[in-house]
Amino acid sequence: MPNSNAKIHCNHRGGQEAGRRELVSRSLQSAQHCLEEQDFGTAYAHYLLVLNLAPELKTSVKETFQFSLFKWAEELDSLARTQDLFNCYEQALELYPNDEVICNSMGEHLFRMGFRDEAAGYFHKAVKLNPNFADAKENFYRVANWLVERWHFIMLNDTKRNLMYLKAIENAVRSGCKSVLDIGTGTGILSMFAKKAGASFVYACELSKTMYELARDVMAANNMEREIKLLHLKSLDIEIPKHIPERVSLVVTETVDAGLFGEGIVESLIHAWEHLLLQPKPKNQDVSSGDCGRVIPASATVFGMAVECKEIRRHHRVGTQEVAGVRLSNSVQFFSPTYASAASEETVEPYTTEKLSRIPGGYVPLTEPCQVMTVDFNNLQELKSLAGRKPWKLSLPVTEGGILDAIVVWFVLQLDDEHTLSTSPSEETCWEQAVYPVQGLLDYSVKTGDTVMMEVCCQDCYLKIQKISSLTSECGMDFSDRDNTLSLGNEAELCTALAGLQTTSKQDGSSQVCVLESTEIALLNDVPYHECFKAAMGKVLLSLNPSKDLQSMDVDGHGGGMNLQESQNKSPPDAGPDPLYILDVSEGFSILPIIAGKLGPVRAYSSVEKEQHQAALNVISEANHFPKETLEFWLSHLDESVVLQRPKSDKLWSIIILDVIETSGLIQQEVMEKAAISRCLLHSGGKIFPQYVLVYGMLVESESLLLESAVQGTEPTLGFNIAPFINQFKVPVRVYLDLSTLPCVPLSKPAELLRLDLMNPLLNSSSREVKVQISKSGQVTAIPFWYRIHLDEDHSLNTSDASSHWKQAAVVLDEPIHVQVGEELVLDVQHHKSNISITVKQ
Repeated sequence: MPNSNAKIHCNHRGGQEAGRRELVSRSLQSAQHCLEEQDFGTAYAHYLLVLNLAPELKTSVKETFQFSLFKWAEELDSLARTQDLFNCYEQALELYPNDEVICNSMGEHLFRMGFRDEAAGYFHKAVKLNPNFADAKENFYRVANWLVERWHFIMLNDTKRNLMYLKAIENAVRSGCKSVLDIGTGTGILSMFAKKAGASFVYACELSKTMYELARDVMAANNMEREIKLLHLKSLDIEIPKHIPERVSLVVTETVDAGLFGEGIVESLIHAWEHLLLQPKPKNQDVSSGDCGRVIPASATVFGMAVECKEIRRHHRVGTQEVAGVRLSNSVQFFSPTYASAASEETVEPYTTEKLSRIPGGYVPLTEPCQVMTVDFNNLQELKSLAGRKPWKLSLPVTEGGILDAIVVWFVLQLDDEHTLSTSPSEETCWEQAVYPVQGLLDYSVKTGDTVMMEVCCQDCYLKIQKISSLTSECGMDFSDRDNTLSLGNEAELCTALAGLQTTSKQDGSSQVCVLESTEIALLNDVPYHECFKAAMGKVLLSLNPSKDLQSMDVDGHGGGMNLQESQNKSPPDAGPDPLYILDVSEGFSILPIIAGKLGPVRAYSSVEKEQHQAALNVISEANHFPKETLEFWLSHLDESVVLQRPKSDKLWSIIILDVIETSGLIQQEVMEKAAISRCLLHSGGKIFPQYVLVYGMLVESESLLLESAVQGTEPTLGFNIAPFINQFKVPVRVYLDLSTLPCVPLSKPAELLRLDLMNPLLNSSSREVKVQISKSGQVTAIPFWYRIHLDEDHSLNTSDASSHWKQAAVVLDEPIHVQVGEELVLDVQHHKSNISITVKQ
């Protein structure tokens, strides 16, 4: 009997196994059929069943499973079924926990949806699983710039800054402050200073998930994970006794930006004084410091001065009324976002930042530095009164005549009675300065004896400087600030003063305001760029339609040709040639379609998206007497999101303009894929602009690039082991560089590194070895690179030219390489999507 039962049991198991194999086989067939029918959701479900029933098939079905997952995820994404999408990826990662391709794809979806912290985790994991996975590396480098901003490296390498904070914290602890809260701890360095100084209880908070995890690892590596309580919280959310047991005697923080208040230090310190800090030490009373609260930094003094600076001007003011023959209508007023923020209800940063000591072309101070304001971080009432304080007037006497381009602001942090840190442009500092560009004046010129006027206020957590104007010296006005009003002698003096006051020009009702990014204004000011495109487009159009009308146009940009309106008036209505089609898919605001419209009978399509930009282009078109059909907006013609397609079912493009280089100095993503599609959409003789791009580079020695790219050991961080952890987020390529002012020593002449051909892909190579001759002995630390953009053989643009709106980039080596004059270095240059990797072959 026992044998009989065993046999039945065995048969039962055999039947189950046969049934399992049959179900797996049928599911595989169904999955394949669904893929052929493009039913990706059902295919994914079948593969999920197969892998759960037959884990031994993981390797053999991996590629088709990934394909069905990625296609199904795209559909879910387009349907906004976010939770279902993430559920699918979680199921896939349970089956393939160490699959770098799935990790990377999950990260891409998270990043597109704004979950940058989470995306970074998946990209980082994908790179760890496969260090040679180019897609994951590029994704990680891009997100790393968001999550761990580059100033972390510069500040941690600033030994003076670190030492000043350490000494101030040591003084405070020595005087009796035994409990410390570090607000916005970052890597945790100030918390560790406090513990090293002897504080009994140290707490630290950090809102960023990435930085919180980094600080946790740093504290563990320095044997302080049990000594410092680290909170993944915003300081405004800390409660007593839920998070910390009682009020602390010292708050340390460096939540300040170039404009002092931009990281929310005022709000966080108001909350700290009201809820987390002991009461401040009463004046003139002998009370132990340990029984009172205090803040490091103790106070700050803000300074400002007016400057002339061509580089700031060309990024914030359009300096020409005509670009490559196109008149920019007076009915359009261009402003950068810093000016627009003054009238906007949105919270927009009212300044940009620049390291003035390295700004191309330099700057000229037009006034002496002037104290703008002071703030006492140990005075709760003063902090609370800042936001409610009415704007106050400030006047700066002009000491040097010139062009008023900006008000530059910096500050001095008084950490305690003995130690200060200055962000002045004349100091060797890791800090940049806040720049308030001057816009909207009738006249920007000032002379010695004039006065620059402005209003200052603290609003929306920002220091705002607005209503900047100039007052001529002939006005004889008394500028002393008495009760925030100007002291005027009599009515006649007031009239004279108002007549001399150069304020924002009034906009009449028909004026079109157009807000452009600073890079877009720099592009509009880039005269060689537009002249080059005009000449190259004219050459193509002339070859495609050598009619009398087109030949009479001002193709070479030398004048003398009739304008478009005259040409059309001389031609009978039905006698003109068919228009040639031009598509501009360059990103941002572009007047290239209007320039093309000046060259003859064309139908030019712009891909600008913003309504404000479209309205401005329409006004400019009308000012240049264009018929309405000459300029159209391409995106309004599309029924789907595919931008690159035929202009009409029976038409092809004569010219397609692609954005190849980002203003940051990197190659645009997927540009070669776009070029491949564009080639199929051109009629015979049509061209893609640019036709090809040459990448140039040279070897340099630059300590600055090293300090800006990675923390250099434990010396700058005063013995604390931070470098290995934050350097996980270093990226091999530094962007937005100005080679003309980069502190470096060239060790070679420029060399051609790579060719990217958009018209003839057979000339392309994704990798290349380049031999570079050493012209000066030294240490190679970086390889800056830039581009020569060839619209055709006769017309090209150099992205390193002084007039160029493009910046440059540089590959920073992990380890410096010693070289001698006459030696050769072999560079391995590779291009993958938008990423250029350059390594030295030893």
